Amino acid sequence: MKIAISGKGGTGKTTISTCLTQIFLKRGKRVILIDADPDSNIKTTLNIKEEIIPLIELKEIIAERTGTTPGERAIVFKMNPEVDDIPDRFFYKNGNLLVGVLGTVRGGGLGCMCPENAFLKAVLRNLILKRNEVVIIDMPAGIEHLGRGTTEGIDWLLIITEPTEKSIDTTERIEKLAKEIKIKRIGVIGNKVESEVERNFISEKLKNLNILGFIPYFQEIKKGEIEGKTPWEVVDKILDYFNEIVEKLEVKNGE
Repeated sequence: MKIAISGKGGTGKTTISTCLTQIFLKRGKRVILIDADPDSNIKTTLNIKEEIIPLIELKEIIAERTGTTPGERAIVFKMNPEVDDIPDRFFYKNGNLLVGVLGTVRGGGLGCMCPENAFLKAVLRNLILKRNEVVIIDMPAGIEHLGRGTTEGIDWLLIITEPTEKSIDTTERIEKLAKEIKIKRIGVIGNKVESEVERNFISEKLKNLNILGFIPYFQEIKKGEIEGKTPWEVVDKILDYFNEIVEKLEVKNGE
């Protein structure tokens, strides 16, 4: 199953990405978790101490695979570089879990970033279309990273929303764009829901969307972050909510 997770910044995409990953791992699946959000903190959320090299920093590899020279402006380059070996070489590994970080372009005067973008998109395309593992991608608010060439391989786009008008607006924009690029299955997860009123607010505002579940607001998770603990280490029952969501994904995926 290939899952992309999007939503307004601060809605809890990273927490949800890692909790879903934990459910699939508990089910004996091999999971590749991708940090594609510049503001994401998957490494911190999972309490990973080892360094994970952002793929955008692999300058020599990118130049070699795209046929360019590091640091020089590229006019001609390979749009579909070879990347099959990248996950096993540069992702963090722990048992059945692989974690990769795309990274972001920083600094001025770096010339054209097209080779870098082509490389990152090639990695995502490879993961979505060629790998057999469960792939979970923590996306920015937009879904431009996916591109039209890879959306056919996405089994689910999950949009994370909070009970606020701004978050609802973002959810509706993402859902509209996802339909335009032909993503087949789109689901919504209501997060940080503190009352029945907030649950009903999301349900009413997004009544035409496929709402897969609601996750309560757990104050303990913030405390756990300070202590370097994963969400399920401080609130073990949180995984019960995600187990129900995964069951719905699997059932609807088979329809």
